[in-house]
Order: sequence, then C-alpha cells, then structure tokens
Amino acid sequence: MKKIVLASGCLFSSTIFAAMPVNHPVGSSFTLSSAPNIRALSTALGNPAAPFLMVNQEDNDSFRFGILGPLSVGVEMGDVSDLDDRAEELEDLIDNSNAGNAAANKVRADKILSEIGETAYVKTSASLQVPFMPLIYKTKKNGAFIIDASILGVARANVISDEITNTGTELTTDTSFQAKTATDLQIGLGYSQAMWKNDHGMLIGGVKASLHDISMGRALVSLNDKNDNADDAISDAISDDAVSSTGVGIDLGAVWVSNNYQVGITFANINEPEFDGAPINQSCATESCAAAGRLVNKGKLTATEDYVMEMQTTIDAAVSTKGKQVTLGLSYDTNEVKDAVGDEYQWAAASLSYYGDSHYLPGIRVGYRQNMVGTELSYGTFGLTFLKRLNVDLGVALETVEDEDGDELPRSAYLSIGYDTAF
Repeated sequence: MKKIVLASGCLFSSTIFAAMPVNHPVGSSFTLSSAPNIRALSTALGNPAAPFLMVNQEDNDSFRFGILGPLSVGVEMGDVSDLDDRAEELEDLIDNSNAGNAAANKVRADKILSEIGETAYVKTSASLQVPFMPLIYKTKKNGAFIIDASILGVARANVISDEITNTGTELTTDTSFQAKTATDLQIGLGYSQAMWKNDHGMLIGGVKASLHDISMGRALVSLNDKNDNADDAISDAISDDAVSSTGVGIDLGAVWVSNNYQVGITFANINEPEFDGAPINQSCATESCAAAGRLVNKGKLTATEDYVMEMQTTIDAAVSTKGKQVTLGLSYDTNEVKDAVGDEYQWAAASLSYYGDSHYLPGIRVGYRQNMVGTELSYGTFGLTFLKRLNVDLGVALETVEDEDGDELPRSAYLSIGYDTAF
C-alpha cells in the first residue's frame, strides 16, 4: 500500500494550494448548474454574457465583486472497494515471493489485478479565487466588464496494470502506480452587453479571453521497484520536472432574458489552446524508469501527454419568479472534453434555489448533477447562503465503495466556501 499512499499523499499536499480543474464548476455553480443566477456571483464565471446581469443599476450600483474565495476542495476515487488493503496485499505478494511460494502468490496477485484493473485511482482537487475576484463593472451605456483571477489544479494517482511473470524464484511485473498533476494560474478579461431588446425580453452577448499558465507533471513507480525513495520520485515529478506553458482560451456566450425565464448558450475555448505535457522519465537508473520504458513500448503508457483545451458547448435554461427569489435552473454540455489529467467530462445539471431579500433568512439551494461520460458519477448537491454573502456548498457522489471495515463511503465529495457581495 505504501506506494499508492505516497502517491496520493504527495499529490494532495502539492495540489491543495493549487486548485481545481476548469471542468468542475466553481463555488455555488456546482449546485446551481451553469445557468446564470443574479443571486450567485460564481455563476458569472460560466457564460460570458452573465456578468451583465450581475450588477443592479436600479440601485445605483456599478460594481460587484468577490471578497474571499470561493475556496473549493474535492476528492474522488475509483470504483474499487477496500483499495488500500488490496494494494498493500498486491505489493506484499510481489515483494515477498520466492521459489517456495511464487506460484501461489502469482495466482492471488493475478486475481487482485483482475479485480482492480484500470479502475483503481485517487483524484484530489482544489481551487481558489484571488481575493476580490471576480470584479464586474457595468457602464452607463449597457456594457459590463469582468476581470477574474484564480489558481486552479488537479492531481491523480492510478494503477497501470501489466502481466505478472513467475520466474521460478520471484514474481516480476511492470504493474505501476502513475501520478499526474496539473495546475493552472488563470487571468480572464471579458465584456458583455445588451445586443437587442423588445417588450418580451433582452438578448445579451458576451466574450471572454482567459490567459492560462498551466504546469503539468508525471511520475511512475513500479511495484518491482525496491527503492525506498518512491515519494521523492513523485514529488520531483510534480515540482522540479513539471513542464509549464501558456495559452489563451476564447469563450463566447449569449443569454435571452425575459421576466420569468431565460435561455443561454456558451462556446468555451473556441480556439482550443494547446499546452505542453510532461514526459515520463525513462532514462534514470531505477526499475521504475525501466518499467516506464517497457510500458511505453507496450502501448500502455504514453511518453508525453500534451493537453488541448477542447471546445465545449453548453446550453442552459432557467425559470424563476419576477425577483429571482425562486429559480429552477438546468444546463447540459452537448459534447465531452478531457481535463488536463485525461478524465472526460460532460455535465448535466438541475437545481432549485431560494434567495430571499432578508439578511437573516438563509438562501437555500439543492441540485443534482451527473457526468455523462468517463466516471459517470452523479452528485446530490446542497448549499446555503448566510447574510446574503457567505456561501457554503456541498456535493456528495451517490455511488459508493466499501472501506476495510465494510462501511460504505461515497466515491466523491466536494466542498466550497466563499464570501462575496450581494445582488
């Protein structure tokens, strides 16, 4: 177990101050879907047309901004119950095999690998908005500017399984634990304005450009590697050996807003910026590097993994009361995209929220979201807003795994806390 524990531990410690992937909505948006909601500032970060709605000029306001956060953290694990014990047993079987028990150990080791397969992974994430971001300024001529800055990232440790061979005296295998990280320092600048209006509603359009500085690292530790410095190899790969590159993503969006409903569409990363990936080390004088080379030759591992921010289209809709106190929101990504560590995302989400005008009655929201591809995890989500400014949101996966005691645990959980100005 030590290698997968070291991998996930190193990943978490180096990412917790880094952040969360763009493929996960930030803050209250995780509960509220991608539909812009004037009561929740974090929804201004989705559709580029949304910032126009976030400032109430009828109250002589021209600005709206975040204060602290949201700070968001999340964890996700593969569909493998009792993973720690299985990983520990697998390592012990390989490390402690000899001529007397190699055959029996191989049978048991093969069974464990067949059970965990490629589904054994641990993923951690975190995100943090720069204080006072986003900042929205609405002009007197029906235009709204937004500037946003955040620190984003994700980390993943997984198993790459390979055949176990009995040499007669020991077991050998290239089965390994792989660690990946990606961090994103992002600064965005956008503009939105009313493009056309009539008695029934108003069409708002928006554009946003985001500068990304993305750093990606990878490491691999073989089960056959007797090196006690596995944790050093992992931490080096996600710090000293990481590869950084920059690019600009362009988003376009539009929202039609009427008294009691709205519909919108977002085209994210229409130019599909590309970022350099980190190569896997195959040249160092360790068993792990040798195993990496063999896995590359077998096609089970890529020598390098560049990252393309693929274009994704999202449609959203909402119905609400006139003052937007009660809102039913829906959103759906029409195509899947991969994040920087290779996981696929295509969200479908629905939510119901209540935001009163009293400072003393909390706002409340509940929702459901599902990833339609990849892990296909579904979440029940819940959030509260205190004093119209303090937002706390929690998402829990509806799928479970069992721990070593037989107790069921959710495969994923997400928590966000933020404080911002009210509408």
